[in-house]
Amino acid sequence: MAPTNLIEHSFELAAEHCEDLTPLVYRRLFGAHPEAEAMFRSEGSELVKGSMLALAIDAILDFAGERSGHFRLIECEVASHDGYGTPRKLFGEFFGMIADTLRELLGSDWSPEMEQAWRGLLVEIDEVVAQSELPIEG
Repeated sequence: MAPTNLIEHSFELAAEHCEDLTPLVYRRLFGAHPEAEAMFRSEGSELVKGSMLALAIDAILDFAGERSGHFRLIECEVASHDGYGTPRKLFGEFFGMIADTLRELLGSDWSPEMEQAWRGLLVEIDEVVAQSELPIEG
């Protein structure tokens, strides 16, 4: 029987392949956007990265599932990352980096259906990021 939530299933499969996605996701992020590495303080940044990824994954799973409210964290984090000076394009790309990391990690376990589910989800997340209120200029 095929899984009903392919996004959730992709994370379940990833957990079988890898104990911690954090270094893989951030290696990909910093490889594509070296300037992003400077946005993290040097002391305690590993905890921050792990926490950020965990919150992003919670939001993704809720967004792809019940939408009980955790996905709203995306809207909140857009605003807080605006305050940090994070470009919105980079903020949105982070979710794609997670998908790209899973795709690479899963290899042949990554199905066309999974790809389609992730593409649709990423389009929706991009819409949320784009529609979030821009900060008021003072």
